[in-house]
Amino acid sequence: MSALNVHVFGPDDGRPVVALHGVTGHARRWGVLPEHLPELRLIAVDLRGHGHSPKTPPWSFEQHVADVLAVMDDHGLEAAPLIGHSFGGAIALHLANAARHRVEKLVLVDPALGLDPEVVLQTATEACAGESYPDKAAARVARAERWAGVADALVDAELEQNLVHDEDGRWRYRWATPAVVAAWSEMARPAIVPPPDVPTLLLPAAKVDYVNPAWVERMRAELGDRLVVRVMDTAHMVYLEQPAETAGAIREFLG
Repeated sequence: MSALNVHVFGPDDGRPVVALHGVTGHARRWGVLPEHLPELRLIAVDLRGHGHSPKTPPWSFEQHVADVLAVMDDHGLEAAPLIGHSFGGAIALHLANAARHRVEKLVLVDPALGLDPEVVLQTATEACAGESYPDKAAARVARAERWAGVADALVDAELEQNLVHDEDGRWRYRWATPAVVAAWSEMARPAIVPPPDVPTLLLPAAKVDYVNPAWVERMRAELGDRLVVRVMDTAHMVYLEQPAETAGAIREFLG
């Protein structure tokens, strides 16, 4: 049985799809897509170290893969499409390589993998300090600046769903700092590609540089016409900035 917390969006008889959020994220962010994809049953997980899931280690790709497979088992899914954003996209790729028979298709939303170690060192060092705010107003200002292209209502939802008032009087997000630092380390591991027979939709964000063009060419060489690339005119939070467009690309790809 899985230890992860799960949010399910959509009808019981919808097509099941597993959704994996990015680092510092949580399952309920995927709630922007169901109104555009009413035919799907979106099984969204809080990754280990995030949301309402256990915060305990290990926080490796291998552990995240095992956690997600346990969720699939709990929901009776022998195989399903996987949608992964950022760190979640990297986890989806590792799952496809570890358990090819469990993955029908991959949707990689601005996946973060094979990142520059020097950049990751700086980001992870900054993450070690944690993230807290004296009040919700200050947290909202910071989130709105970070998510400049995201609708105000989704910024407000992020605070309501993921921000908590701690015992010391500060406001903090639900993620565990050690898990986040470990996630950045994992994203500096060498980039991998899916098995050659896995149909894959890649949605890179045009306004940031998480997706390395050389990796995309490796993907093309490995997958051929099984790879579909659709560049999104967004920053990193692709599906929050353009939920309808993201959903349309997913619907067309899943068929």
